Amino acid sequence: MTQSDDHASVPATLVRIDFCSDLDMLPLVDTLSQHIAQTNGLDGESIHWLKMATREAVVNAIVHGNGNDCRKRVHVEFASVGDSSRAAVSIRVRDEGSGFDPASVSDPLAEPNLLRPCGRGLLLMRSVLDDVRFHCSPDGPTEVVLLKRAAAPAIT
Repeated sequence: MTQSDDHASVPATLVRIDFCSDLDMLPLVDTLSQHIAQTNGLDGESIHWLKMATREAVVNAIVHGNGNDCRKRVHVEFASVGDSSRAAVSIRVRDEGSGFDPASVSDPLAEPNLLRPCGRGLLLMRSVLDDVRFHCSPDGPTEVVLLKRAAAPAIT
């Protein structure tokens, strides 16, 4: 097991998969996201949003990062992080593309973009997760790190 450099905890569970850039792999990603989230105590709503954000990150890696090139691979790592008081799930998605700058993505809420059929994925991820980080270089792969924490225990 390895320690995440973004979230200071040793994962109790660590699952890594890599696959060719094929949207047919999305059901496997959904299943793994759900399993890791459930085993870490996330509630139904949190599981839903984590699955949706992970799916969006993988679709972005396949379509935008790798350009639907089946010779390029998508690498996904699912990890349980956190401590006994508050579990969390971290998911890393890395493509083999040429990189991008997240700040260059158009604001999907700006008037000219409201009716566009795409371009809301980053907004969605940032809205429903506890943390979203990008590791990008202008000429190399892009990695997105997603974090969803279990609900805080009720104080009694």
